[in-house]
Amino acid sequence: MKNDSVNRGSGQWVVPGSFLGVIEEFTPGAGTYADKGKIFANVGGQTLLDMQNRTVAIFPATKGVKVPQVGSYVVGQVSKMQSKTAVIRILKIGKEALSGVFSGLLYISDASQSYVDSIHDVCKAGDIIRAKVISQTNRLNHLSTVERQLGVLYAFCSQCGHLLQQKRYKMQCDNCGKVERRKTAEDYGQAIISDGDKEYESKDSAQKQERARD
Repeated sequence: MKNDSVNRGSGQWVVPGSFLGVIEEFTPGAGTYADKGKIFANVGGQTLLDMQNRTVAIFPATKGVKVPQVGSYVVGQVSKMQSKTAVIRILKIGKEALSGVFSGLLYISDASQSYVDSIHDVCKAGDIIRAKVISQTNRLNHLSTVERQLGVLYAFCSQCGHLLQQKRYKMQCDNCGKVERRKTAEDYGQAIISDGDKEYESKDSAQKQERARD
């Protein structure tokens, strides 16, 4: 199987999950992932083998196919909270929609430069978050929100569900008054994010756009 991956060369059509080689021979490139020392196709398309740099990649069969890669900045929604991790349903890579359904894991150790006592002080289920893919070990997208532009973009009150307003070092709900904590992005409440069903936009952003149209 190992030699077959080299002998096939570039231009072979593969489907997601196809075996491409082993990490002793190649470095996984775009459209691939590594699992237990083996490299597989993450998307359908044609193989691209760079024998000089020992890299294997996939040229996607569909133009504009977008899948998370290490280094990608993604936007998603927190779908589940665990003791030390948050599960993120990835909605977009940058401003572009995904080609498929993907999720990521945010560990408490990758959430902030400063010490965080609980992952619940970073984000909560339902929040919209921007993160960076820092690894894809075991076919999982491991995320980070350490950088200033990363973190929660829109947070929702865990008591009444209303949008939380950022006030100095705390997040407060104007509806019920509950105060919570989050690790927010530096542009909290300013982005317009759509997941195909919902559109998130702060009141301030909407008012600024309305004034600009007037």
